[in-house]
Amino acid sequence: MELLRGAIRTYAWGSRTAIADFTGRPVPTAHPEAELWLGAHPADPAWVQTPDGERPLLDLVKADPEGQLGPAVRARFGDALPFLVKILAADEPLSLQAHPSSEQAVEGYAREDRLGVPLSSPERNYRDRSHKPEILVALQPFEALAGFRPAARTVELLRALAVSDLDPYVNLLSDQSDADGLRALFTTWITLPQPDLDVLVPAVLDGAINYLRSEDTEFAAVARTALELGERYPGDAGVLAALLLNRVHLQPGEAIYLPAGNLHTYLHGVGLEVMANSDNVLRGGLTPKHVDVPELLRVLNFTPATDKDLHPEVQQDGFERSYRTPAAEFAVSILHLDGEHLGHEVDAPCRHEGPQVLICADGAVTVLGKAGEVQLERGSAAWVSADDGRIRLVAEQPATLFRATVGI
Repeated sequence: MELLRGAIRTYAWGSRTAIADFTGRPVPTAHPEAELWLGAHPADPAWVQTPDGERPLLDLVKADPEGQLGPAVRARFGDALPFLVKILAADEPLSLQAHPSSEQAVEGYAREDRLGVPLSSPERNYRDRSHKPEILVALQPFEALAGFRPAARTVELLRALAVSDLDPYVNLLSDQSDADGLRALFTTWITLPQPDLDVLVPAVLDGAINYLRSEDTEFAAVARTALELGERYPGDAGVLAALLLNRVHLQPGEAIYLPAGNLHTYLHGVGLEVMANSDNVLRGGLTPKHVDVPELLRVLNFTPATDKDLHPEVQQDGFERSYRTPAAEFAVSILHLDGEHLGHEVDAPCRHEGPQVLICADGAVTVLGKAGEVQLERGSAAWVSADDGRIRLVAEQPATLFRATVGI
């Protein structure tokens, strides 16, 4: 068991304050910090603070997969840590994107290899052979667009905007089943010629402005989001596509789960992300990065997503709050110590043997295992290998730990 130092990724949509403040560093930072990676992905592994100095977690796992991962995890996933943990801070919207299924990732990776697309190329879609289901737990109020809204509700939204240029598209959506209508409308919008976009997008934004000036507030959040996206990405088809997605607001501790094929974009906020150990992203707009519309269309799931689909079931077991997802690669929970759990050692619930990443979100905690102990304060993290066995916790004041481990 050792302290873990994350690898910081700087993207334009990141924050100059959020991650630095969380990890106790001076603010503002020189560059926007978007993600703090706490895993063993080859693109940016975290650093383990061993008695012999810092070592990449990737190297530690490669040198001793049996001890670090445990025999059960190795039997299921091989000699690689199957999950990746991130702290994500979005001051601006991310790209409109989706992630592939396992079969799509394997096929796409092989296809791009045959075409000779280098792994480092910005034109590369598939950087590994893994799917990328993910969960985000809000650390602060978090805003997102995720999953296609049921078609009937989107028809109500488009009619409420009162834009005559939208009439043919409303008919296209309402004349078919939900999934077929959403596929037809999204495909039409995402492939519109730029001259057509330069007419339709401003008309929709004018409709959003007029709607916000009216007394109707039902779709106010959606209209404001359209205006924000239109200002940042004028003439972008993603502004139209965003109108088809569920608008999601998360309070701290609430979560959203995104399986393969779920079209989404994070708008604003800070959260803990846990995902399969993959970096495969298919983008469709709202970004200066590589956009591959045909490939995105190939992986999208156009079945509307309900609240139940988007928000994982939560299970409380003592002081552990678990988020239930179908992902085999990861499991996520919050350990909150207060009241009777303070001032003495308590056993952390143990569902199976395997590695863990712990992140202190609030307070201070001592974590004890077979191989020693670490002191965690807000923003610090620990790597707990399978060899460390079950862990015990000690907190003198209320404290909160996020825990990521392998799914059951």
